[in-house]
Amino acid sequence: MEKTEPHRTRLLTLLTTGISSFVTPFMSSSINIALPAIGKHLNLDAIGIGWLATSSLLSSAMLLLPFGRLADLFSRRRFFATGLAIYTLASLAATLANSATILLLARILQGIAGAMIFSTGVAILTAAYPRATRGWALGINTAATYFGLSIGPFLGGILTRYLGWRAVFGINLPFSIAALLMTPLLTGTEPEPRPAEKFDLTGSAIYAAGVFSLMFGLSQIPARSAILLIPTAILTLFAFFFWEHRTKNPIFNFRLFGSNRVFAFSNLAALINYSATAAVSFLLSLYLQYLRRLSVTDTGMALVSQPVVMALFSPFAGRLSDRIEPRLIASFGMALTALGLFLFALLTPTTPLLVVILGLVLVGFGFALFSAPNTSAVMGAIAARDYSIGSATLATMRLLGQTFSLGIAMMLLSIFVGQTKLTAGVADRLMPVMRTGFITFSILCLFGVFASLARGRRENH
Repeated sequence: MEKTEPHRTRLLTLLTTGISSFVTPFMSSSINIALPAIGKHLNLDAIGIGWLATSSLLSSAMLLLPFGRLADLFSRRRFFATGLAIYTLASLAATLANSATILLLARILQGIAGAMIFSTGVAILTAAYPRATRGWALGINTAATYFGLSIGPFLGGILTRYLGWRAVFGINLPFSIAALLMTPLLTGTEPEPRPAEKFDLTGSAIYAAGVFSLMFGLSQIPARSAILLIPTAILTLFAFFFWEHRTKNPIFNFRLFGSNRVFAFSNLAALINYSATAAVSFLLSLYLQYLRRLSVTDTGMALVSQPVVMALFSPFAGRLSDRIEPRLIASFGMALTALGLFLFALLTPTTPLLVVILGLVLVGFGFALFSAPNTSAVMGAIAARDYSIGSATLATMRLLGQTFSLGIAMMLLSIFVGQTKLTAGVADRLMPVMRTGFITFSILCLFGVFASLARGRRENH
């Protein structure tokens, strides 16, 4: 018999996890627009500014799976509440920071807290909702996550311009405090205690080292350091794979990939989708500002059309996946995304702005159709005892995909633009970056369609 919670408790769980799913990605995306102002105020060089952007991402990715395993062993609610508490304190420290060191430490703590939140939030939500309405709930949660990611640069720019860079951190405080105050009221289904199972500290250390090398290496493309870091990461992750097969209590059960087709291909589809779409706003922002000469505000207004569509249609897509096989909806969504990305590859300096917005709407709608049903398929394919690991794995796919996508964009900028500063005089060099990048991303999305279709029918967990 499937155990679920009363309607009022489920709605409270949805609200609490939705808030947490908004604030953490909003922070990671909005800080990028504030970095120049932060660097100027704290007298940071380019490397220091770069670490402010990547430190949170790296610390979060390194700890997602270990925290997911710990939460499944002990208590998801406690990990979720602890993550929110740490995140609130870290946001306060960042808001009040008077030195680069304090701000960097606050960003690392935000990443650690984010790992605790993302490895448990979807797991708590999945356990609270019955199969018949789970897709709808995950759709709303998905909308909150990607609305935070996409609205971040736009809202972050307004906050930085009118209130200063500290407001980018400070705006998180009322949201995270509200979510934290609601956590004692959550009574979602917890995993059964497993005192006989131990936590794999060695495997966690190997995993953290491998993910750090991989993500930092991808972020350094096309620098020479990437040539050393990425192969090192691959070797380390292979070592993690062999260690996990030998140890009695692994932090990740690789049999979930080997024997669970839905889980494996749904995560692969997620990785491909994020890899193909994360750099869209970045590349279009350059196109609109340098080639079309739009202001920062007008650029933000154009780019915001994608997250609005995502936020509007993700709950609908989730509800649809409760009634129709998720792989069909998700695959159709990824196909629409591929079409939108190919449309961007055809842009010229004189393409009407309406065409750009149409492409963003198409990508946003495709993304909405993909994300919630895909998440529902992943969480529905595993047993309740592994919900936190499933949530952590999906979050890891997102972070790796985002890093890989931006790595491709940076590599193309290095090839076609080089070390020259972007000005109106060299803006024409952006066109081959746009064409090559979006053709590459659209082809990636087509592969993602096949990965999504190959998953088969979801299991009944």
